[in-house]
Amino acid sequence: MRARWLLPLVLGLLGLLPLLSATAVEAQSSAGGPQAKVTNPHGPIAIPCQECHSYTSWKPIRSNPEFNHDQTGYPLRGMHAKVACTQCHTNLVFRKISTQCGDCHADIHRRQFGANCQSCHTVRGWQTSLKEIRDHQNRFPLIGAHALLQCDDCHKNAAAGQFVGLSTSCYSCHQKDFQTPVLNHVAAGFPTTCESCHTMDSWFNAKFDHLKYTGYALTGAHATLPCTACHINNVYAGTPASCYACHQSDFTGATSPNHVAAGFPTDCALCHTTSAWTPSTFNHTSVFPLTGAHATVPCAQCHINNNYTTLPTTCFGCHQSDWKGTTNPGHAAAGFPTTCDTCHNTSNWTTVNFNHAQYANYPLTGVHATLTCVQCHVNNNYANTSTACYSCHQADFNGATSPNHVASGFPTDCSICHTTSGWSPSSFNHNNTSFPLTGAHTTLNCVQCHTNNNYTTLPTACYGCHQTDWNGTTDPNHAAAGFPTTCDTCHTTTAWTGATFNHNNTPFPLTGAHVSVDCIKCHVNNVFAGTPTACYSCHQADFTGTTNPNHVAAGWPTTCTTCHTTTAWIPATLPSQYHTFFPLNHGNANGVCATCHTNSNDYSVFQCTGCHTAASTDPEHRGISGYVYNSVNCYACHKNGGG
Repeated sequence: MRARWLLPLVLGLLGLLPLLSATAVEAQSSAGGPQAKVTNPHGPIAIPCQECHSYTSWKPIRSNPEFNHDQTGYPLRGMHAKVACTQCHTNLVFRKISTQCGDCHADIHRRQFGANCQSCHTVRGWQTSLKEIRDHQNRFPLIGAHALLQCDDCHKNAAAGQFVGLSTSCYSCHQKDFQTPVLNHVAAGFPTTCESCHTMDSWFNAKFDHLKYTGYALTGAHATLPCTACHINNVYAGTPASCYACHQSDFTGATSPNHVAAGFPTDCALCHTTSAWTPSTFNHTSVFPLTGAHATVPCAQCHINNNYTTLPTTCFGCHQSDWKGTTNPGHAAAGFPTTCDTCHNTSNWTTVNFNHAQYANYPLTGVHATLTCVQCHVNNNYANTSTACYSCHQADFNGATSPNHVASGFPTDCSICHTTSGWSPSSFNHNNTSFPLTGAHTTLNCVQCHTNNNYTTLPTACYGCHQTDWNGTTDPNHAAAGFPTTCDTCHTTTAWTGATFNHNNTPFPLTGAHVSVDCIKCHVNNVFAGTPTACYSCHQADFTGTTNPNHVAAGWPTTCTTCHTTTAWIPATLPSQYHTFFPLNHGNANGVCATCHTNSNDYSVFQCTGCHTAASTDPEHRGISGYVYNSVNCYACHKNGGG
């Protein structure tokens, strides 16, 4: 029996055991026959026996086995490193052992967290992981004071308590705190959402969003008051939000000014703020804006005898004595209106600014803006001062000599020529008259046209001033030619010479070569009136002298425009509508008269045989009765030039 287990032991000590089968070792006899089969109790394993066993006996195993557990895929760390092999390996077949925590450790949480123990525990100890507690699996993060609690502070009954489905609302754990008599939340009707006022850091020092939940913001001194200062006897519902409800005694006790006697409204916010009851400020803008010197005046200076209700808001109501006592100018004598703000402002009483354009309908411009009031408003006359220039400048009008306004009969409306910038120099806008000045007229002195100070009856026709120019002109002689005296027909105001006549305004517009012809070529001997407009009257010599064709011999009409244009006398073209007896584009003629009319002196003679030879026409007329080869007979049958 001893030989059966001794052999593997010896072989193992010699390092030869791995050479044997993992499941059995067959001993060989000296005769080579099979011996008894040795079975490994650990199942399939390939590590040397001597790592755990000694050569003296099979068990117990060595006190310090040389087996490396890291090679198994399950390293022994933390408290696992000190556990005896048999505490986990209860069966000699080592590979049958599980690596799940729950197979060795009883789940006292009753599967509330599943089988993943390492989500909270580690091999260093059974105590829970601080990181996992802090994260709390993100359902209810443990922050603030919650991070200092033990699990069973919330999960009662220690590890066997409820972990899954536990409420996350504050009230579920803090119901007793909610019902504290220090501030009876139940009696006050507070909501059970503790986070409305409390934080995770501390149950005390609660902060209540007064604006969000009540609509009344706590500002200034209100923010530092304890809740019971306003909510007396724990009455939180129905607390009035008006200042007067809490500050009635302050309102009735005020003496500077006396609020009750003055009839002040009980809306304290009109003058007071939550920062402090005093000092107070009143927004005077809503009833009478305080600007300038008014802003620094004490209230009692205007509100005499605590009169805050019936005080007038017009300047005259307070400044009547100032208005009556003013002598420069005397407001009462001048009949000035009692609307002081027309001239005065709130900065000071003496600095006056009167808007002359707005209140007297006469803007002060130019030199007028620098005058003192009394220069125009003599004897304090401010009510009916005339706005006409002549009323102040009559002496200037009468004394003017260049030109003499009176002798010339000038109108008394000085603004026609003068401005407020200065009496002189003056300028007259001639364009506002019936004779605008253009061209050379704009550079003339007034007296060149307005001789002897005549500004009223001067003619506006050119001939009225330029009669001598009209009479003295010889090229052409206007008088001899019977030209009209409407100079602007040919001349402009730019200069007298370089005149141009628009012939298009006559019954004979100039076109073509007529445009460049000198006037005297048509208007011989300065005869401009009655000049004929017919072409033949000027071109008779051209008509009679023409030989190709001879117009006279051919008996052509003297209406030159039938064939000729004003562009040039030749080439001429006879329109097809005048050659009705035969087409002009026949054969090779192409409108050339001499092709058919070989006798230029007699266009009644024509020739067909010049182009159409007998050799070409005879074969075409065989068998045709009466055929004769000559031009007259050709035309008799072929009047349209066709076949």
